[in-house]
Amino acid sequence: MEREFDIQEYMTKGVERVVADAIKATLKNPKESAFMVKFAAASKNATKKRKEFKQNGEHIPPFLIASITSKCNLHCEGCYSRCNHATVDTEPVMQLNAEEWNKIFCEASDIGVSFILLAGGEPMIRKDVIEAAASHQDILFPIFTNGTFINENYYNLLDKSRNLIPIMSIEGGKEVTDARRGAGIYDRLIQNMDEFKKRGLIFGASVTVTTENVKEVSSEDFIQSLSDRGCKAVIYVEFVPVTEEGKHLAPGDAEREYLTDEINRLREEHPEMVFVSFPGDEKSSGGCIAAGRGFFHINSHGGAEPCPFSPYSDINIKDHSLREAVNSDLFVALRSGDVLVDDHEGGCVLYEKRAEVEAIMARK
Repeated sequence: MEREFDIQEYMTKGVERVVADAIKATLKNPKESAFMVKFAAASKNATKKRKEFKQNGEHIPPFLIASITSKCNLHCEGCYSRCNHATVDTEPVMQLNAEEWNKIFCEASDIGVSFILLAGGEPMIRKDVIEAAASHQDILFPIFTNGTFINENYYNLLDKSRNLIPIMSIEGGKEVTDARRGAGIYDRLIQNMDEFKKRGLIFGASVTVTTENVKEVSSEDFIQSLSDRGCKAVIYVEFVPVTEEGKHLAPGDAEREYLTDEINRLREEHPEMVFVSFPGDEKSSGGCIAAGRGFFHINSHGGAEPCPFSPYSDINIKDHSLREAVNSDLFVALRSGDVLVDDHEGGCVLYEKRAEVEAIMARK
């Protein structure tokens, strides 16, 4: 008889591997290594909390994605956030303030969330929220940034608050990065990396993986160039098509298998770095890990959504606790149904099956 897939065990092992890799990656950096050892203890305590909730029939994911602003200064080609109208050029209105985000971070700590990925828009526009995050040393906050707002004030904050890890978006070399993100962005990123290395500050890179760049961004040349500049983490994010025109760029099974093999190789050959694939191989994780299975998303207005690529919400964090959000009717329906484990062509199952998600919403 086939053993039933245990999402809690799967996610816990994933967290433990990331933390162990992070400790190895920072061994030559005393400040960073000291923090990572402390965080490892905090992560174990968070795992214990999640297990206690599970014993009472409540599943708590270890990851949360928080889009802390809808504002961004760039217009990157194929940006899902702009296509979903989550990022706009007008001034943000009715967004969560720093105090409300701090309350979310406190609740996250209480229920055992170990990682909160700060996103946007461009999250570094919201220094007030990032300063609030800095005080929660038991949570690691990767900040997914385009890198253009990093300045002296941020260098000082990052030096004092080692739980804040800037993850700068880069698409490969200069030509492909500037083609997607704008002229001059690649040079700015390289300048930031060199400054981080000079100051002994940890940083990572976020790479959007497509059918066109999967070999380049997992190549030894690309990874070595990042390592030489002091990069300690590479997070591969699969491109999700939000228009029909971009569908051919979404990685399929062949690209995912190739990337998985390359990541396994890179982990062996580059112990000084952490490698994470998001969402990764859904077959090994029993399906998509959104909607609270492994993570969920809070948008800049407080709406709890299954994923940034699936902007549907039936509960708002302004009126409900984080625990209530994890167990919203929409999330429970998605986790108990077949949508998250359905086969799909590639990219995001929730985007591909959005008609089914909308049908669930209509029944509420």
